[in-house]
Amino acid sequence: MRDGAVKRVLVANRGEIAVRVIRACRVLGFESVAVYSEADRGALHTRLADRAVCIGPAPAARSYLNVTAILATALGTRCDAVHPGYGFLAENAAFAEACVEHGLRFVGPPPHAIRLMGDKLRARETAARLGIPVVSGSEGPIHSPAEAARVADRTGYPILLKAAAGGGGRGIRVIRAPSELAGEFVGAQAEAQAAFGDGTLYAERFLARVRHVEIQVLGDQVGTYVHTGERDCSVQRRHQKLVEEAPSPVVTPGLRRAMGEAALALARHIRYENAGTVEFVVEPESSRFYFIEMNTRIQVEHPVTEMVTGLDLVATQLRLAAGEPLDLSQPDIRIDGHAIECRINAEAAAEGFRPSPGIIRRWLEPAGDGLRVDTHVIPGTAISPYYDSLLAKLVAHGPDRAAAIARMRQALEEFQIEGVETTVPFHRRVLEHPDFVGGRVHTRWVEEELMAGRQEP
Repeated sequence: MRDGAVKRVLVANRGEIAVRVIRACRVLGFESVAVYSEADRGALHTRLADRAVCIGPAPAARSYLNVTAILATALGTRCDAVHPGYGFLAENAAFAEACVEHGLRFVGPPPHAIRLMGDKLRARETAARLGIPVVSGSEGPIHSPAEAARVADRTGYPILLKAAAGGGGRGIRVIRAPSELAGEFVGAQAEAQAAFGDGTLYAERFLARVRHVEIQVLGDQVGTYVHTGERDCSVQRRHQKLVEEAPSPVVTPGLRRAMGEAALALARHIRYENAGTVEFVVEPESSRFYFIEMNTRIQVEHPVTEMVTGLDLVATQLRLAAGEPLDLSQPDIRIDGHAIECRINAEAAAEGFRPSPGIIRRWLEPAGDGLRVDTHVIPGTAISPYYDSLLAKLVAHGPDRAAAIARMRQALEEFQIEGVETTVPFHRRVLEHPDFVGGRVHTRWVEEELMAGRQEP
């Protein structure tokens, strides 16, 4: 590390998270270097950074996933650190190792933690050894439909086939009957191989009508750890989160304490550093929770935690990567009010969430007390078919959940976007639905209840 300090950060990402990181660098007095593909020439993150460098053509494999180009840019612009954001290379242990080998600080956990938690099967086994509840299932990888059938014989149907090497909803299949096993096994294995380069699968009992609740953890280089409460991400479609909130409407103080202790136990055991998220499913009726995975990066939904705690998680990431100690203890963490985030995507929800690339002709954000918009979009922005369709994260904060819902409803009414289809109408439906208002949603609520009868591809 040059001079033992961080002075200049390469932001190895695009879109709203690149903008978010660049702004955090400004807060800390760090210079920032943006990278961009030819499709993102002139994008907002390239304008906000102190310097911007083109690293390749539009396809991500030739630009934002091009490790050689990113490292060459970081070294050529004399950066001290690399922030990967989320997605792309954020959970790539080999990339983190390469950064360290080239004298760059990786703004994230050490490579060993990324590698361990990136293998969902090993992560599950680690949690189980620590006494953290896991969903019953296979003891190791399964190699055939017959092995999956033996798991189902023990746990009962339905079961869930899951890719060991990745996340994001890929390589996951729900098996409801023995007749589905052969075809779904082959499909899940092929999808996992294509997405992650590893077709390894494992199986676990499928839990219906559960909540998806995650705990944000922070750790420094000297072994200090805190958690900052939970986020509820139960409004999702095909394992893709759509609405998040903090705190969860179903988590009691006792359950929060138990889940927080479990998350910290895992972080300590693997000597985690920086920001990470331990994800669980929760059965609201019994208050039982089960570990599912750990994400070794900043989450898309981190703003709801920032809104209720007052913490700047991205700035904290940068300070921790620079070697600063975590200047927090668990009693310092206070939850103030309630926050809700809607992921506004360029998609037509009524048509099976069809992607809607195009040029933003009009962009007028809502504004007011308790509102926040994290975005990379301005009028004239091109929404490319090459990348994620996220346009903005609209966040509403209020003194309680009812106030946050009311503010979000008003904000959704005021948000004006022309040029592409968006999920704003879908989010209005969610926020107005009695099940959401009453805190009665679950991870399959969108498919099974909200969108039932509508076109689904």
